[in-house]
This record gives sequence, structure tokens and C-alpha cells, in this order.
Amino acid sequence: MTQMERISVVVSPPDAPAARPLWLAPLLHAVELTKPRITKMVTITAGVGFAMALVAGVGPASGFTLAGLLWITFAVALGTALSSSGAGALNEWWERARDARMHRTRTRPIPEGRLTPRAALWVGLATSVAGVGLLWVGANWTAALVALVTIVSYVLIYTPMKPHTPLATLVGAVPGALPPLIGWTAVAGGPWHGLGAAGGWSLFLIMFVWQIPHFLAIAWKHRDDYARGGFKVLPVVDPSGVRTSWAVMLWSVALLPVSLAPVSAMNGVLGWPYALAALVLGAGMFFFAAQLALSRTDVHARRLFFASIIYLPLLLLAMVADAAASVLL
Repeated sequence: MTQMERISVVVSPPDAPAARPLWLAPLLHAVELTKPRITKMVTITAGVGFAMALVAGVGPASGFTLAGLLWITFAVALGTALSSSGAGALNEWWERARDARMHRTRTRPIPEGRLTPRAALWVGLATSVAGVGLLWVGANWTAALVALVTIVSYVLIYTPMKPHTPLATLVGAVPGALPPLIGWTAVAGGPWHGLGAAGGWSLFLIMFVWQIPHFLAIAWKHRDDYARGGFKVLPVVDPSGVRTSWAVMLWSVALLPVSLAPVSAMNGVLGWPYALAALVLGAGMFFFAAQLALSRTDVHARRLFFASIIYLPLLLLAMVADAAASVLL
């Protein structure tokens, strides 16, 4: 190799990465618009409701062929994901002007100009309709109705309430708690497909109560940003933090009995292993909530937030594991 060839090897730039197809960027922006992390959690909680309904015997499990069970599982998972994606996209379309004023949301696709509001609206409407439609065709009308109520209450009730009252947090916890009922009703029997069964509503209650300390921890940490966006979350209208502290404490305490409700609501399916896990996890949530209430600092708000995102998957995992053990053992 000559000297010039050696120099050429040293100074030549590495191969540039292959350019993305032109159609891929808008698709990625559309996916980002749908809040994929929230969609993932929503789909998982619907799956828990689906599994618990089968194990609790409220659904015609014996009437499913393997192909039928695989189809309805696919329909529930994809239908729920599409419904959640649609609600998230419509929420971002509605709040695009406020998102542009907040540090934590100003890089979303609409404020950054990566998607037009019109395109975002169509993404939200199309995925919402597709999700509800798939649940109707692949599962039943009750699961589709629950998904529709989830979308409508999130977009048309919760979203416009946020700039006006802290009570929006409670209202917003309703659509956030409904996904387990999508999975539950998808496989349940009867005229209303198990919508009146205590087991499904016990899952709803866990999700409802859990969201309050989880969201208040987020709102505490980002209260200045929420104020900048014009959202009247509790930490914004409560500068002292006294009311927020009490709310965090009371809702964290409420998690203890609520998390035990499925034991009686699904008698024979859940037992002491799940109950013990619920008590230990609930005690952990209360510990971090008490720290925030006593200190009222961003550090402890962050700790409560991380505790809450650890609490929920571990609780649901303990529930499904105990239910599976009751069937297999």
C-alpha cells in the first residue's frame, strides 16, 4: 500500500447510513402522536382483564377453539391498542397550542411542525374507528362500547376540563381505568358480556385509584410547566402543596383495600399469595407518598412517580400469576 493510499484510508469518512424512505418519517411521526408508551400500558391492562375473565370463568372459555381464542386475543390486543392510539392522537390534536407552550410537550409532532393538525386529526379519527370496529367484529359489541366510552370520555370530557378545574384528574382517571373492562367483556358471556360482574369492576377500581397519586406526582414535578400550558392541575392551584399532600396520602391509602377487592370479587381465583403481594406493594406506595407529603420536594415527587410505575406491573403480575396457579395446581 502506498503512502497516499494509507492516508486515504485514514481520512475517508465512514459509510453514511442509508437514507430513510420518504414515506417512513411521517409514519414515525404519526406513531409518536399516538403516545405509544401509554398505549402499551393500556393494552397490557386490557390483557389482564382478558386473562382474569377467562380464569374466573365468566367467559365461555370451553366454547373457544384454539383458532377462535387466538383470533379474539389478537382482536382485543390490536383493537385496544388502536383505540388508545386514537384517543392519544386526538388529545394531542386538541391540546396542540398548549403543548407548544410547555417544555415537556413542545417537541411533540404537531408543535414542532412534523405533522399538520389536519393530518393528526385524521390519524386520531382513523385509529379510533378502526379500534372500536375491530373490537366489535372480533370480540363483541360490549367491548367495543367500552372502548368507545373510553375514547369519548378522554377526548370530549377530560381534555376540555383540564384548563378549568383540578377535578379533571378524577374524570380522566375513568377512561384510564376502563381498558381492563375491554378485555374482561371481550370474553364474558351473558347479554352484557360480564359488564356487571364484580371481578371486572375490581380491576377498574385498582386502575382508577392508582392513577391519582401517579398523576399528582407527575403534576407536582412539572407544576410550573402545567401552569405555563394553562392547565389547572391540583399542584398548580395549590402552591403550598397542602391539599396535594393530603390527596396523595389519601389515595395511596385507598390503594390498600382497593387492591384487595379482587380477592373477594374473584373468589377461588385469587388467594393469599396475591393478597400478600398487594399489601407489600401497597405499603411501599404509602411510604413514598408519605415522604412526598412530609417533604413536598421534587425529589420525593420523582420517587413516588417511579414507585407508582413499579407498583402497577408488579401488582398485575402477582394477580395473573396467582390466578394461573389456581388453575394449574
